[in-house]
Amino acid sequence: MRALALTLGEPAGIGPELTLKLWLERKARNLPPFAFVADSAFVAARAGALKLNVPVAECSIADAASVFYKALPLVVPQTAATATPGKPDASSAAAARASIDLAVQLVMQGKAAAVVTNPIAKHVMQSGGFQFPGHTEYLAHLSNAALPVMLIWSEELAVIPITIHIPLRDVTERLTAALIVDSARIAAKDYRSRFGIANPRLAICGLNPHAGEEGTIGREDIDIIAPAIRQLREEGIEASGPHPADSLFHEHARKYYDVALGMYHDQVLAPVKALAFDRAVNVTLGLPFVRTSPDHGTAFDLAGSGTANPSSLEAAIRLAARLAAKS
Repeated sequence: MRALALTLGEPAGIGPELTLKLWLERKARNLPPFAFVADSAFVAARAGALKLNVPVAECSIADAASVFYKALPLVVPQTAATATPGKPDASSAAAARASIDLAVQLVMQGKAAAVVTNPIAKHVMQSGGFQFPGHTEYLAHLSNAALPVMLIWSEELAVIPITIHIPLRDVTERLTAALIVDSARIAAKDYRSRFGIANPRLAICGLNPHAGEEGTIGREDIDIIAPAIRQLREEGIEASGPHPADSLFHEHARKYYDVALGMYHDQVLAPVKALAFDRAVNVTLGLPFVRTSPDHGTAFDLAGSGTANPSSLEAAIRLAARLAAKS
């Protein structure tokens, strides 16, 4: 069995302590084996500060699955972390990036089953020279993926924002029929190959209130979104819409699609976080490997308190193992 590669994330955030908590509860939660891509001095110091009795073992990714049940397997990156909880330091950005780099290397070599990323702090990373908006774009860069697609998945609802981390005023300039079609193709492909859904149903939101009211509240739904949906249907993809977003996310409506595609970030992330805040998982579609992440941030205010909820990281680990088994 190949282990998952779990990255360090922001060393001053809650990722390390969530990882320690989940390893301690690995048997009770029946977790699949994972290796923590982090250095032993840092992990031991964080466990000690939290008064958690976690034995660690530096090992290769090949040995991580067998080590997992007696010690937390550590695959050590080149850069060590020194930050304390809630206080990023000069090592934070480099250590987080080195962990991502090694995890991706291991999965691209076929040695790790999938990558699970702990949250990073974008402002800390960028202050350290990181030239990418976030994990999604950096993982695409490392793997030469043409178009990474962000999926936020939960048992209750799965959503994809077509445009992601851009100002709302820029959405209409960035939104094109080609972008919708390309994103939906990737979603359909990965839903078939990784989620095992032979004919995934894609519900596509309109941009404007009431999907534009036949052009009386903006023409983007007529001129951009509807042509994209027609093209997808011609290609045999089961795409419906444009749907008014305000009536797409209630319980009855969710029975008629597998994933909803929205035109901008908050249009679809707000409902999934309302329904499954502690259980939602960030999945990057369009990569040559499986990547998941908890759908929360670094929570510097909680770091070191021992009170952070590991449910989303647990869900990310479980989903990564499930998707990797189908790849």
